[in-house]
Amino acid sequence: MPDLPGQVTATALGPWPGEDPVEAGRIIRGELGSPHLPFLAELPGRGVGSDALGRTASLLEGLAADVQPYGWRLVDRPGKDYLRARSALSTDLNILADLIGAEESPAPEIKVQLRGPLSLAAGLHLHHGERALIDHGARRDLAASLAAGMDDFLRRVAGAAPGARITVQLDEPDIAAVLAGTIPTSSGYRTLRAVAGSEATESWRLVVDALRAAGAAEIVIAVPEVEAPFERILAAGADGIAVPLRALTSRQWEHLAAAVEAGKRLWAGVLPVDEPAAALPRVPEAVEALWRPWRQIGLPAAALGAVRVTPAGGLAGHIPASATAVLGRLTQVADGLNQLALG
Repeated sequence: MPDLPGQVTATALGPWPGEDPVEAGRIIRGELGSPHLPFLAELPGRGVGSDALGRTASLLEGLAADVQPYGWRLVDRPGKDYLRARSALSTDLNILADLIGAEESPAPEIKVQLRGPLSLAAGLHLHHGERALIDHGARRDLAASLAAGMDDFLRRVAGAAPGARITVQLDEPDIAAVLAGTIPTSSGYRTLRAVAGSEATESWRLVVDALRAAGAAEIVIAVPEVEAPFERILAAGADGIAVPLRALTSRQWEHLAAAVEAGKRLWAGVLPVDEPAAALPRVPEAVEALWRPWRQIGLPAAALGAVRVTPAGGLAGHIPASATAVLGRLTQVADGLNQLALG
């Protein structure tokens, strides 16, 4: 478990607009300087291989993937799309190293994002076209392959950001459908069998343990606006949960409160991403969206240091200017919460 800071900080979830990693890196590092958490941007606008699924697939150890008409598929040997994904990531890490090298006082932290093992299995297809999620052995092999690739990946991140504290965000956008058995088969006429919650916990634990061994200082699992299995995420050893606030139920808040009291982090999605930056909530409104349930559940102001504020989702659908405005608003919200924490 990481040492929790004494103040609220800000970060974003990874996806970023545009195709220029230099511009993205400069904006992100400029807006999210210390004490906030800058991140390595994902730029899906660059095309195949720069999407979250392709980037994560390129890190698998002993497995390769390529793009077919229906999406990414596991293949016998690396193809051009796999190589493109690896090249794009190498480029991004080289650019990150250059940006950090030019800074007088680099931020002491860096965050990277990956697709988690359950959503990875839901997104990758087997040779015959069905999702890897359909096969228990394939799910197990994917989780093990992802875990095995983490040492090399974090070594490369550490090389680009020497001495920085590395945070890893595992994205599980499909987790509710995976556990409920509502993901359609390739034909679309039926759905895949639900994955047991215990298997989800074990898959996460395998990857979390590998990340920890590879040097990750903090590991957070990000879930969407669903009845996510918070207890299983924390049982897997994650340091915290990233979740949008607007759809949380009272029961979920109770689980999150227990997690915070146990020393875990809450990455709170306080700003909507489906609206233009001009329509973003004002700072007092965004602060109150967190502060009200925080008080109602009985958490003290002093515990706000467990919080990072984020957008409710990725920012790839914005233009760079409005995505930048979101980061600026997040740091203002963090400042507002810190004022409450100080009484």
